[in-house]
Amino acid sequence: MDIRESTGSTGRTRTTPSTPNPRGEAGRQAFATEAVHAGREDLPAMGLHAVPLDLSTTYPSYDSRQEAARIDAFAATGARPDGPPVYARLDNPTVARFETALARLEGTESAVAFASGMAALSACLLARGAQGLRHVVAVRPLYGCSDHLLDTGLLGTEVTWVDPAGIADAIRPDTGLVMVETPANPTLAELDLRAVAHSCGTVPLLVDNTFATPVLQRPAERGAGLVLHSATKYLGGHGDVMGGVVACDEEFARTLRRVRFATGGVLHPLAGYLLLRGLSTLPVRMRAASATAGELARRLAADPRVARVHYPRIGGAMVAFETRGDPHAVIGGVRLITPAVSLGSVDTLIQHPASISHRIVAEGDRRSAGIGDRLLRMSVGLEDVEDLWRDLDRALDGRPAGQEDRRTGQEVPVGLSANAAGPAAAAAGPARTPVPGRGGR
Repeated sequence: MDIRESTGSTGRTRTTPSTPNPRGEAGRQAFATEAVHAGREDLPAMGLHAVPLDLSTTYPSYDSRQEAARIDAFAATGARPDGPPVYARLDNPTVARFETALARLEGTESAVAFASGMAALSACLLARGAQGLRHVVAVRPLYGCSDHLLDTGLLGTEVTWVDPAGIADAIRPDTGLVMVETPANPTLAELDLRAVAHSCGTVPLLVDNTFATPVLQRPAERGAGLVLHSATKYLGGHGDVMGGVVACDEEFARTLRRVRFATGGVLHPLAGYLLLRGLSTLPVRMRAASATAGELARRLAADPRVARVHYPRIGGAMVAFETRGDPHAVIGGVRLITPAVSLGSVDTLIQHPASISHRIVAEGDRRSAGIGDRLLRMSVGLEDVEDLWRDLDRALDGRPAGQEDRRTGQEVPVGLSANAAGPAAAAAGPARTPVPGRGGR
């Protein structure tokens, strides 16, 4: 990794990781290796093993003329200042490490971090709007608050909602962005990113990659100009940090930094520290959770209490399914699984999109995007698959934990519902019917 050493106005030398070239020497390392080492390569030379956490809000400078010149340069270009930081709203060394690492994993020149995923999306819209490009072409479904932000025009944008096939025809001279999410929240619908990028022409394609993460797909390799993450989710991975980030080229990153400085949507250094730590285990967590999610999707698809299962072809830790019975009873019946908003934590979460994450979207728009009233969205964590299935099985049946099968007098075995076909079926264990098409049907 290229390291930039610069001496600031205080005379001190601060060593910070510069934004790497994804085709450079370090780019030849395996993804898992990059996840552990990106943003940290300079630590041995500094005599450190763990990443330093810089909580300073301001930094001393005894040369006000030089400081003025650096501030002028940032205001004009948005490039990271040489030398020590000036003020935490402008730049922070710990956050910069996270940005460097995420850019490496997504295969982009740069990345810019924000206080939340919505702050990151807002910055993208403001950056394009400032250039007079206020029109957005978007494909549903998107995360509910993203949908709301676009549809209400709160930031002065105008949106045209289209099917993927209609993207090219919807583009206008003032179109600033095309926005898609794949796999989509909450239906897990997938798009052909290369085809979508081709339809965009010269208009930047913004892809929300929160669900897939760079472990499963790297949209920049398929033509996306901007890659958005709610870092609160899988990048952090433990449900204890909030943040957002946009991976992009350095030119757009400079504009985003200027927007971030002006609007104040900065990522706190402690959040940057936790997110960088989260990246180091991202491949392991995603692969383990994906394996469990795939097995749960298979069992749900074979279950008569479930009308339909949505699971992406690329895999992942998200599963959505439509119940034949009352979905609210399932939400109220889980005990190991947590009924809560958000996703991407080490523990499993479940929620009812029509009531929670997508409640803010108009009912007709929800339904046209495939978000029905019986749809449940589950973010699978790192628990044992049998324990998770036992909890789901009870909740789907409406049985409290520990309830016995009336016919056998014994607690229903893992993998079987209370209406399973007697002791012989219980002894046989869970069914092994494959997920139809493995495409989420």
